[in-house]
Order: sequence, then C-alpha cells, then structure tokens
Amino acid sequence: MSIDYDGRRFRKAGGGDGVVACYHQEGDLVWADFTGGPVRRGTVNGTVDPEGRLHLAYTLVMADGAVISGATVNTPEPAPDGRLVLREEWERYGRHTASGVSYLEEVR
Repeated sequence: MSIDYDGRRFRKAGGGDGVVACYHQEGDLVWADFTGGPVRRGTVNGTVDPEGRLHLAYTLVMADGAVISGATVNTPEPAPDGRLVLREEWERYGRHTASGVSYLEEVR
C-alpha cells in the first residue's frame, strides 16, 4: 500500500487532547511537527516502508517542562470515510519509560 503522507494531519482518535501533527514526506523520509494541548513542541522523524508503515523516533517537550523521547511504528488502516487511521505501537525511553498502542486519525 503506497501512501503519500505529505501534507496530511493527524490527531488522537476521537478528537484527542488538542494535539495535531502535520506530516511531510520526501521519498521514504517522513517527518512531522506538532503542538497543542499538553505538548509545547513535538517532532517525529523516520521512514515509510513500501506497505505504508511509518518507523519513527519522537521527542516531546510537555507544558510542565518534561522532555520525552521514544520510538513508534504506525500501521495505516483505511477508515470507512476514506481517511487514514494509524495504529501506533509506541515506546518511551528513560525516566518516562512506558509502552502501548494508540490510534491516530487523519484530520481533514
């Protein structure tokens, strides 16, 4: 599944917490910037594979001053209305160690 992520915007499924990420893509290189809600600044950088999965590293600076970093693999799933939903398997490192699965939905 070939997907062009350039210009697409995503947020947590269900409306989330006010954080919206704007993605960019050149070839297999993908990156995004995001802010809103509890996030003062966030970035992701990584690659997209031929199946459209994103392999990303991320950093966040939170409103309370915490700095969080980790990695995620996002698998695209088409929504009934044509938007993309990303199944996000994430892991945080260091002092904020945690892991889990989240869903991001495309914002149009």
